[in-house]
Amino acid sequence: MIEYSLNVGGSEWLIIIFVALVLILGTGKLPGTARKLGKAVNEYNKAKNEIQDQMKDVTEESPKISGPVETEREKLEMIAKSAGVKTEGKTDEEIRKNISEKIGQKRIDEPEKK
Repeated sequence: MIEYSLNVGGSEWLIIIFVALVLILGTGKLPGTARKLGKAVNEYNKAKNEIQDQMKDVTEESPKISGPVETEREKLEMIAKSAGVKTEGKTDEEIRKNISEKIGQKRIDEPEKK
């Protein structure tokens, strides 16, 4: 049995694919098809970048506590500070509620970007 193989490199495949597209689509439809393909690649890249940004935001949201914390109040204040919640004149329960609202609000609002 004799095996035949095409000894074709990478750049030759591009030429073969281009010639096949010209033969299939014709010269009139090729620019429109190329535009559609370009738009599809652009949309893919936008979606990929949005997902990467969202992943980065989620990983940066975790509260950063440096050093030991002696009391529950100090821990709440550090978490509130990293979440952007003001603690002056508030009880522990009010701070907990504000933190959970702030974190819950970010998680609900962000995924709806289109």
